[in-house]
Amino acid sequence: MSQIHRKFTPEFKSKVVLELLETGKSINEIASKYNLLPKSVTTWKKQFFDNASSAFEDSVSTKKYKC
Repeated sequence: MSQIHRKFTPEFKSKVVLELLETGKSINEIASKYNLLPKSVTTWKKQFFDNASSAFEDSVSTKKYKC
């Protein structure tokens, strides 16, 4: 039996990580709520923090997303 590979949008990943940070729930609780593997949530959280500084860069690609 083969597994279906689900693909998640960056917006969904951000939503999950922000909920994890805002609510103080455990990774297992958030993963269970969204039917995800805890390893996925952990990876997304690491990516979120690794790339957080890009929100403050002055490059052309990030200017279009800033308010």
